[in-house]
Amino acid sequence: MMRGILRLVLALFYFVAGIFHIIAPKPFLSIMPAWVPAPEAVVLLTGIAELLGAVGLVQWFSLSLRRATGIGLALYAVCVFPANINHFILDMAQPDGGLGLVYHVPRMFAQPLFVWLALWCGGVTQWPLRRRHT
Repeated sequence: MMRGILRLVLALFYFVAGIFHIIAPKPFLSIMPAWVPAPEAVVLLTGIAELLGAVGLVQWFSLSLRRATGIGLALYAVCVFPANINHFILDMAQPDGGLGLVYHVPRMFAQPLFVWLALWCGGVTQWPLRRRHT
C-alpha cells in the first residue's frame, strides 16, 4: 500500500518536474555546470526522461518495465547531482547567500533518498523495509 502511494507521489513529482524542464528551462540552465555540453538539449532530454520515468512508474502491465524505470530514475538522480552541487555553490556565493543552507543542505541529503526511493518504488529493492520472517 505504502509503496503504491509513494510510487504515485514520485511519479507526480517527476511528471511536474519534466513539464517544467520542457516549458520553462531557464532555471535549470542557470544551474547547469559549465562542462556540460549542449545544455539546452540536456535540459530538454532530462525533461523527457522525467516524463518517461513518471509513466514507467505508474504503468501496471509490466513489473520488469517498472523495475527498469526505477533503475533509470535512480541513475538519473545520480547524474543530475552535479547540477545540484553547482546550484549550491553558485547560490551560496551570492552576496545575500541566495536561498541559504536551510534550502541547500536538505536538498543535498534528499538526493540519495531520491535514488533509494526510485529503486524501492520500482520494486528493485526491498531494503530496509522488507518484512522479517521469523
